[in-house]
Amino acid sequence: MASAEAALERLCSPEHEVSCHYLIAQDGALWQMVEEDRRAWHAGQGDWGGRGDVNSRSIGIELDNSGLVPFPEPQMAALTTLISDIRGRWSIPLHGVIGHSDFAPLRKSDPGRRFDWRRLAREGQAVWPDPTDEGAQPREEAFLAAARTFGYPVGEGFGAVLDAMRQRFRPWARGPLDGRDMAIIRDLADRFPVDRGAPAA
Repeated sequence: MASAEAALERLCSPEHEVSCHYLIAQDGALWQMVEEDRRAWHAGQGDWGGRGDVNSRSIGIELDNSGLVPFPEPQMAALTTLISDIRGRWSIPLHGVIGHSDFAPLRKSDPGRRFDWRRLAREGQAVWPDPTDEGAQPREEAFLAAARTFGYPVGEGFGAVLDAMRQRFRPWARGPLDGRDMAIIRDLADRFPVDRGAPAA
């Protein structure tokens, strides 16, 4: 949408059948549209940690940004505070903070390569890899196994999962799978494995 106000109108319009719990404008203005304990239509079809129906077990936050430009400071500050508050209310672990491109990599590319996941991690509101061994042989099977452990929907295919991981943790990386990719995904899998037996939130 061209503006936060236009997005707000669309998100509140029943005929479009799309909604979210919160919308944050570029200037940091915040709207709540759905109560946190109610289901919103923000996710669509996708999978995280081997479980679908993401709408029924998540709180959706939309940001007024095309994904092609950096996210402004007031917007990032408002988002950080909001995530911190939501995590506190619902006991959401750090690895429970994900983007649309994480759980639906073939359908969604937001928040995009310009989104500052690293800043969010520095603020204590998301995970960030700390790989040590970058000499691992790049192998698609091993990459997908670790990606599945972290939570990615590996049924989407190797290329989609690699791109989703890079969008978030190596936004400007290109080319074939390499040792850095392997080190990142193994570190994420080792430190933040998804508990596939946990009940839905």
